[in-house]
Amino acid sequence: MATRNSGIRGLRSAVAACLGMAAGTFAAMAAQRHTLDAINARLEHLEKRALTQQQANLAMQQRQHWELLSKAMDNPELTEVLDIFAVPVTVQKRRQYLFANALYTNLLCYHRVGNLTRDEFFKHARGMFQNPIVREYWYATRHLRASLKGTEEAELGQMIDDLLLQLDEADTDEWWVIGDPPGDA
Repeated sequence: MATRNSGIRGLRSAVAACLGMAAGTFAAMAAQRHTLDAINARLEHLEKRALTQQQANLAMQQRQHWELLSKAMDNPELTEVLDIFAVPVTVQKRRQYLFANALYTNLLCYHRVGNLTRDEFFKHARGMFQNPIVREYWYATRHLRASLKGTEEAELGQMIDDLLLQLDEADTDEWWVIGDPPGDA
């Protein structure tokens, strides 16, 4: 009988040890999970903050871009500094091109900060490029966009090039139906 009680006590001790080990493992896993959740929450916060900071930086850059273009459009001597077009243009045409650049850059910035989807960007651009001066500007700066390969701006520029080709080849005056919006990629 003593051997039997000893065996039961040994079994109870082994079960208790296993339960203790399991409880310890469970507690360690719970603590580890809590730590991982805390790290994940911190990373999400940092990513959100970085995105917000990136958007703020982009907005600041947009504001500076507009201020510089405004100064150039107001002063013919400064406008000459921005004569980067493929063909020589008059001061008046240069100022119009600079304004077209400001319009396009504004649209691009709206897309980059998330205020416009790619589809909405396309639709706004389709309307903007109905203006012949904006189209002239676009064609006069084609050589500048050639260096943007592999960037989102290059993809959007190519999308506009394709749209302009479709608009030029269209046999309808209903420009608002020309081209398929790209959807959001």
